[in-house]
Amino acid sequence: MMITLLLQAASFLFFCFSAPGLSGKSTHAFSSTLTIHNRSPISTTTLYATTRRPTPSRISKTANFKEAKALSQKFLNDYDLMVEDGTSKGKRVAIFGGGLSGLACAKYLSDAGHVPILFEARSILGGKVSAWKDKDGDYIETGLHIFFGAYPNIMNLFEELKITDRLQWTPHRMTFAMQELPGEFTSFEFPPGVPAPFNMAAAILGNTKMLTIEEKIRMVPALLPMLLEGQSFIDAQDELSVLEFMRKYSMPERINEEIFIAMGKALDFIDPDLLSMTVVLTAMNRFINEADGSQTAFLDGNPPDRFCEPIKSWVERNGGEVVCSSPVTQINLHEDSTVKSLQLANGTAVEADYYVSAVPVDVFKRIVPAQWSTMPFFRQLDELEGIPVINIQMWFDRKLNSVDGLCFSRSSLLSVYADMSNCCAEYASETSSMLELVFAPCSPEAGSPINWISKPDSEIIDATMKELERLFPDEIGEQAPEDKRAKLTKSTVVRVPRSVYAAVPGRNKFRPSQNTPIANFILAGDYASQKYLGSMEGAVLSGKLAAEVICDKEMGRSGKGLKDVHESMVGKEFKKNDPVGIVGTGATVYGGGKQGNFENP
Repeated sequence: MMITLLLQAASFLFFCFSAPGLSGKSTHAFSSTLTIHNRSPISTTTLYATTRRPTPSRISKTANFKEAKALSQKFLNDYDLMVEDGTSKGKRVAIFGGGLSGLACAKYLSDAGHVPILFEARSILGGKVSAWKDKDGDYIETGLHIFFGAYPNIMNLFEELKITDRLQWTPHRMTFAMQELPGEFTSFEFPPGVPAPFNMAAAILGNTKMLTIEEKIRMVPALLPMLLEGQSFIDAQDELSVLEFMRKYSMPERINEEIFIAMGKALDFIDPDLLSMTVVLTAMNRFINEADGSQTAFLDGNPPDRFCEPIKSWVERNGGEVVCSSPVTQINLHEDSTVKSLQLANGTAVEADYYVSAVPVDVFKRIVPAQWSTMPFFRQLDELEGIPVINIQMWFDRKLNSVDGLCFSRSSLLSVYADMSNCCAEYASETSSMLELVFAPCSPEAGSPINWISKPDSEIIDATMKELERLFPDEIGEQAPEDKRAKLTKSTVVRVPRSVYAAVPGRNKFRPSQNTPIANFILAGDYASQKYLGSMEGAVLSGKLAAEVICDKEMGRSGKGLKDVHESMVGKEFKKNDPVGIVGTGATVYGGGKQGNFENP
C-alpha cells in the first residue's frame, strides 16, 4: 500500500506543476533530472524548422478517449436513425458564442442531422483562443494555449476533422526555472514506454532539485483519503483552498513555495490561498492513469486558422451556418418563459427550435431575462465570475537559449512561457525568438498586490523584462555580455479582464448543468458542469454535452437531467432583476482580450 501511495504522490507532484490553467493551457530520455544552464547551448535551440512528433499512440487507448469517441458516435447514430425514419428532420438551433464551446456544439449538432446557426459577436472566432493580425502581419494571441494528451474530446475532435498533424508534440518532460539560481533550470524526464503511474514516479522521485524525498513522502497522508474515499472526498475539498488543505494535512511549508504557488498560477491564474483544492484533486484524478496524459502539444499556427476554421467549414458543409459580427443583445421570451427568439444588435429577431448560450458566464449574466432572474438555477450564476489574466508576446533580435516546450518560470509575476520560435511552425526562426508568456496573477482579486491589468503596457513589459533577466542572465539585460545580449524589438500585451471562471473555494457547487429548467434553452461553456474544469477541453466537452441534451430531447431519451441547485440557493426569494445588457462593442465586452488602447477584432 505504501508503494502505491508513493507512486500516487509522485504523480500528484507532477500534476501540480503541469495542469493548465495553461488555458488549457501545457510539456524522452530516461534520465530523471536535467539541469539546463543558459551558458551552455542545448540541442533544442537547433530546431529552427520546429520538430514534428507523432501523436502518442497510447492516448487513443485510454478509457476517457474511448468514452469521448463513443459520444461522438452517438451523434452519428442519431443521424442514421433520422434518415431511416424518413419523417423526421433536423431541428434549427441558434447558438450564441463562437468560442470552442459554441463551435463544438454546432459541430456535433450538425453531425446528428440538426441545423445549427451560430452567432459570434466579434469579427473573429475562437473566444479565449482568438488571435488577430497586427499591422506587421504578426498574429497577436489571446493566450498561450497548450494541448494535453489527457484532453480526450479535443483529441477526438482533431481526429474527426483530420487535422491531427497540426499538433506539434513536445518531448515528454517538464522544465522549471530554479528560483535561487538565475539562468538554471531543472527538468522532469518521462521514460518512454513505461505505463502510468510508474513513468511519473520515475520522473518525480528521481528529481531532487525541487523537493526532498522526505517532503514527497510527507504528502502521502493528504492523498490517502482521496485514494480510500474517491470522488466524494475530492468534491468535499471544494470548500478548502490549496493552502488550507496543505496545512490541514501538515504538509511542509516549503511545498507551497516549491509547488503550490506555481500550480495555482498555472491552473487558474491565481495563488494557492485562493484556489480550490477540488480543482487540483479532480484534475490529478484525470491524469494519473494515463501514461501520455501529461505530454503536451502546441498548435502549429494561430488557433482561428488552424483549429476554429476547420470546425466552421465542417458545420457549413453539413448545412449549418456560422455568422460573425452578430452580437446577441437580448433573449426574448414567450409567456411561459421559454425562448421565443434571440435579438441581434442590428434588430433582427432570430427564431429557432432550440437556443444555446455558449458565451462566458460574465457575459451571459448580463442578458439573463427578468423572468428567469428569480429562478435559483440562474441566480446561482451570481456566484461565478471570470478571473483576469494577461498574455504577452515579445520578439527578440537573437535566438535565445530556450527549450522546445513549456517552461514554468516560478517567478512572482509570470506563470509559464514558451519560445514559440521552437514550438510552433508559424513562428519558427533560426535567428530570432518570440516568447509568449502568461502574466499571472495580475490583479488583487487573483492574489497580486498590484493591479497590473490597469497598468500601462510599458510598465508591464518593463516588469516582465526584469523577470527575463533572471531567466536569461547571459542574454537579456545590462549584465549580459554585449556580444550576446538580445534586444527586444517588439512586444504586445493582451488583457483579458474575465478569463476562465475563478475556481476559488466553494464555487463548484454553483456550476450549472447544460440542461436548464427552460425546455428549449441549453447552456454551454467551460463554467458549466463537466469534469475538465476551466480549460479548452472543458469548453469542447461542455459544448458537446449541450448538443447531447438537444439530441436526447429529440430522440425521446431521458438524458442526464438537471444538476441539483445547491441547498444554499433553494427556498430563497430573489428580487426580479432586469438584464443589465451588453454595454460597449470591444472584445472584452464579450469575454475576449484587448490589445492596447485601440479597437481589436
